[in-house]
Amino acid sequence: MPASFDLAALGSGLAFANSLDRLAAVLAAPKTGTMAGAAVVQAPPGTGKTTLVPPLLANIMLANTVPANSHWTRGGGQRIVVTQPRRVAARSAARRLASLDGSRLGSRVGYTVRGERVTGPGTLVEFLTPGILLRRLLSDPGLDGVAAVVLDEVHERGLETDLLLGMLAEVRQLRGDLTLVAMSATLEAPRFAALLADDDGVPAPVVDSPSVLFPLATVWAPAPGPRLEEHGVARAFLDHVAETAVAAHARALSKDPAVDALVFLPGAWEVGYVAARLRGGPTDVLELHGQVSAAEQDRAVSGRTAGGAPRIIVSTGLAESSLTVPGVRLVVDAGLSREPRRDAARGMSGLVTVSCSRASAVQRAGRAARLGPGTVVRCYEERTFGAAPAHQTPEILVADLTPAALLLACWGAPAGRGLTLPEAPPHAAMDDAVEVLRELGAVDGDGFATPLGKTLARVPADPRLARALLDGAAAVGPRTAAEAVAMVAGDHRAPGADLTRLAASLRSGRDPGSHRWGEDVRRMEGIARRESAAGPVRTSPGMAAGETVGFIVALAYPDRVARHVPGTTAYLLTSGTRAGLPVGSPLSGHDWLAVAEVSRARGRDAAGTGAVIRSAAPLGGDTARDAARHLAVDRVDAEFRNGRVTARRERRLGAIVLSATPVKPTAAQGRGAVAAALQATGLGMLDWSGPAGALRRRLALLHRVVGAPWPDVTDTALLERLEDWLVPELEAIAAGRPAAKVALTEPLRRLLPWPAASHLGELAPERLAVPSGSHVRIDYPDVGDAGRPVVAVKLQECFGWAATPSLAGGRMPVLFHLLSPAGHPLAVTDDLASFWSGPYAQVRAEMRGRYPKHPWPEDPWTAPATAKVKRRM
Repeated sequence: MPASFDLAALGSGLAFANSLDRLAAVLAAPKTGTMAGAAVVQAPPGTGKTTLVPPLLANIMLANTVPANSHWTRGGGQRIVVTQPRRVAARSAARRLASLDGSRLGSRVGYTVRGERVTGPGTLVEFLTPGILLRRLLSDPGLDGVAAVVLDEVHERGLETDLLLGMLAEVRQLRGDLTLVAMSATLEAPRFAALLADDDGVPAPVVDSPSVLFPLATVWAPAPGPRLEEHGVARAFLDHVAETAVAAHARALSKDPAVDALVFLPGAWEVGYVAARLRGGPTDVLELHGQVSAAEQDRAVSGRTAGGAPRIIVSTGLAESSLTVPGVRLVVDAGLSREPRRDAARGMSGLVTVSCSRASAVQRAGRAARLGPGTVVRCYEERTFGAAPAHQTPEILVADLTPAALLLACWGAPAGRGLTLPEAPPHAAMDDAVEVLRELGAVDGDGFATPLGKTLARVPADPRLARALLDGAAAVGPRTAAEAVAMVAGDHRAPGADLTRLAASLRSGRDPGSHRWGEDVRRMEGIARRESAAGPVRTSPGMAAGETVGFIVALAYPDRVARHVPGTTAYLLTSGTRAGLPVGSPLSGHDWLAVAEVSRARGRDAAGTGAVIRSAAPLGGDTARDAARHLAVDRVDAEFRNGRVTARRERRLGAIVLSATPVKPTAAQGRGAVAAALQATGLGMLDWSGPAGALRRRLALLHRVVGAPWPDVTDTALLERLEDWLVPELEAIAAGRPAAKVALTEPLRRLLPWPAASHLGELAPERLAVPSGSHVRIDYPDVGDAGRPVVAVKLQECFGWAATPSLAGGRMPVLFHLLSPAGHPLAVTDDLASFWSGPYAQVRAEMRGRYPKHPWPEDPWTAPATAKVKRRM
């Protein structure tokens, strides 16, 4: 059986050593004493949790007495796997633990990252990235041979780590002997403890450790100008950061020659720019980001060699919390980070530069005070720090969820249904992602992964790029397809947004990321040769030699195929988005582009469109149409404007118009154009005066009061049923008849229900017979008005009328406006009997002198109703 780790030696000088017994106690099963359950470790960076927790779990595993019928055997190839959010962190953590253990890297302690595996049959602790563990879970959901999983840096809220929390919680339900530990450097432990609750809902125990930071001095050194401008990070600000770093490091070295500096910037380009400004002095300037080689990364996170020059490590946020860089006692922080953002309206997603959260700023500063008193210089104002968000936005809320949706579909939890995650994915973003997978053929109608989807999930790239790899290999060859996909999938910066130029730089080895790109190409080429794409082979016989990169990009993102807009510097994408190239881009002048990345921007780079193309490759029109052939449309569009219908035949590629030719519209096309105009402008263009309007108001009352089968005749309802009542009239308007001269009474009658239509005159008559013998018009309320039907009649014509008439089968009493002989209103009532018995006497007293020629009897009940004056009576 392998020997245990010497925790006393490993933990010498590390604060978390004092918490090991507590963690071991909470992980011990109450009856058997074996390792089980889950826990959350909350400890600031530098306390030693990453160094000590994995070997503690390994020792418990080795010491456990395992029943003979258990799935596991004592020391039989079991291991502890530990996720680190970045490859350099996984390698660094493994190297440090192996060094402290005195063992060879790859024997007792190893690591696995994309394209590199340093482990052996006796490996007890394996560090790996979340993406590696996710794909391992898909191929082996039971995690055979794994005794415990440690998820480190869960507070960073990376999308893959969030998915692992939910998926591993399900694995633990099936495997009660799997231990799960989540480790956080911030005070969010209760959230994760609740996610790892036991079957009774009791949250997982939290084991914490106090910070061991030495005193930390904070210096505010804001730049005179803005940090961000329309092109991204302002170069003047980067110059300020470089100058500040040089001055601050010089001051620190004057007090202690052993001080190294760590400079934080948002991205690889900014790191390279500042590093170039710093070189040439007495210090050793090192870059630390995803594009430099593994050897350069390892050199940056290693300590200064004996007699070596003072060092300045210029890094992206990957050194924020998951890495310890020995010798650093000075931190210079630009206060910026690069985070994913998704723009659903424009179909764009990518990284944007924003102010880092306060939690990130605190973590960065803490790097300076791990080994002794340190200093952090923040190149921004204190009020900017106070206004920053408390924590980084969880990636699941802002990122493109297509890769995550594919993993969930393969796991058997389409769209995350049934999975307990730290944050539920936004419905709209997840729906969009599932629709993309459906179009790729990666999921079925129920959202579960198809065989093709499971194949795409094995490719370490976005599912769209994975599909392009398989489809493109048949057209341009596995090697060429793999080169393009590895370039777009990797974190490589295309000069002037030109992917073709980037490809040449990567092939020649001049680009800093060439080595890693080459490894990715070899791996993807192997996948392309092993797997075959479902569906027909995509070929493009007229493709020129320089279009292969563009062809692969277009296969992956057909919605981003773009064409130059004549007379402008903008491009129109098949999705309908307009975007501009960066100023001075060598791609300017190409008619067609295959766009791999487009993001929001302002100013000249956006060509006034609000979006800028970050990476693209040229391609010919024929190749563009071939790659995006499923977006091709050949149709006739008819339009009704200024009283006439015109039509043109358009050939489109998505939103891009390839050709347009005027044609004569058919009757159906003309009818559709007029209907569309009505839908856009409403029914106001038709004449609703006269009988048609009166009929519509009568029908509206019956629909409101009686309901079915009387039709709804509101604007919305009529527009939805144009085909049911207005077809001949639509064709007449299309043929040239003015819309205002179309009679609408007969069209409305087409909506009348049969046989109820025969009762229309009874339920909603046009006129009402009054006691005088007159037939008075009934004024029905407007459509959509909840008012009452009104009869305006001279008071004398209603003498003796006691019962107030009702319409709609007695459901709606008529409202009477009783008028003077001159037609002025004297009373409004829906209760004639009450009027004659009461208010009439006062009306008579006021009116008999004013209108002496008209009858004003004392007894209206017995007086004859009349429309005539006394003499004519």
